[in-house]
Amino acid sequence: MEFIDYYKVLGIGRGASQGEVTKAYRKLARKCHPDVNKDPGAEEQFKRVNEAYQVLGDPEKRRKYDTLGADWRHGQEFRPPPGWADFGPGVHVEFRSYPGGAAGGAGAGGWSDFFQTIFGGGPPGAGRRRSVSDTLHGPFGDMFVDAHDDRMRGPRPRRGEDVEGRLEIDLEEAHRGTTRSVEVREPSGETKTYDVRIPAGVRDCQRIRLRGRAGVGSAGGDRGDLYLKVCVRPHPRFRIDGDDLVVTAPVTPWDAALGGKVSVPTLDGPVEARLPPGRSSGDRLRLRGRGLPRRDGGRGDLFAEIRLVIPKRLTDRERRLFEELREASEFRPSDD
Repeated sequence: MEFIDYYKVLGIGRGASQGEVTKAYRKLARKCHPDVNKDPGAEEQFKRVNEAYQVLGDPEKRRKYDTLGADWRHGQEFRPPPGWADFGPGVHVEFRSYPGGAAGGAGAGGWSDFFQTIFGGGPPGAGRRRSVSDTLHGPFGDMFVDAHDDRMRGPRPRRGEDVEGRLEIDLEEAHRGTTRSVEVREPSGETKTYDVRIPAGVRDCQRIRLRGRAGVGSAGGDRGDLYLKVCVRPHPRFRIDGDDLVVTAPVTPWDAALGGKVSVPTLDGPVEARLPPGRSSGDRLRLRGRGLPRRDGGRGDLFAEIRLVIPKRLTDRERRLFEELREASEFRPSDD
């Protein structure tokens, strides 16, 4: 049985933080997923990446794995170091192939023999049998006990697979919240429908988790979880900037020069905003609390970006006034 360097599988160092472990896993999982990568070895690589994350993504399993030390190398013949199993003094631990088990490799569930040896798990019949012999000392003399791990006597419960889907909503739905119906097809072919509540203030690409709504577990194991990636459709008028929104506000040249009132669209309807004099295209007006809901219960801001609009046709009087302004004004754009 070969030692598997899970750090090497994820392409990270042993000192990587949990956040770096998760980031590396997500990047490789997207790259190697069989639905995306059609290379012959992609599925096997995806299984190895998933197995590595099952260990390094769990602080307790990672600590146990790290106790093997840095002396082991990827592909090196592996036998657990003496005392590594940590069953206490005087306990002898042997690892034997389980009758009828997998001959090797990842097996039906994608777990390697190396993983099963350290952490157990895997499909029924593909695990490892652990025989524990111990000498117990008591007031009536010594007793020799030969016991087998109860967990290996029958099929172990195995959690179902997680499933991820994509759900598109409008900006208005992200602002106010909504409920959507989602259909999930079971392995048996049966289709189940779930009502999913999308909370107000959900962000683009945010994931929603529905516990126990995905793959069916085996041997009484829990169902997997359904993850929905919420995608907010581009809006024809508003642009999202974190908790804030940006919208264009058309303004006439005379209002931009003299100041006044301007109508600004918001997700709650149009509002009037005060326009200070001397504004130019690209300047912004800030409307506090008119953006998207925040996690703290507040709301972001709305920024109205000024865009000067010139009439395409001028009346005779408008033309004369503009001509008089051009003659009277000493302002030149290059002077500003």
